[in-house]
Amino acid sequence: MKQIDTARLDRIVADARRAADARADGYRERALKIHPWICARCWREFTLANLRELTVHHRDHNHDHNPPDGSNWELLCIYCHDNEHQRELEAQAEGPASTRPGDLATHAPFAGLKALLERGER
Repeated sequence: MKQIDTARLDRIVADARRAADARADGYRERALKIHPWICARCWREFTLANLRELTVHHRDHNHDHNPPDGSNWELLCIYCHDNEHQRELEAQAEGPASTRPGDLATHAPFAGLKALLERGER
């Protein structure tokens, strides 16, 4: 029968505990402890089964600014988080495409409506 190396097992368990403690010190884990598991934009609720889809968004976009009270964090689902960063990119690139001059619609479907209504009143 093979003898169990208990010292090796103790090292493995100690390493696993250190890794878990290091993860618990990360801002995502701290944010999940502070904030309710709800997307701050769409209000979708999360459980352990889908918690991986809930992300931490830094309100000031500075990933190094992690106050212990969580005031720079908000929990967003992956879809709202992507949308938030897309809005940031559009703002840096002179706004969303739909508001740039030249990209606006030029068709006026009701342009002659007033004249038609006035003609019908006579």
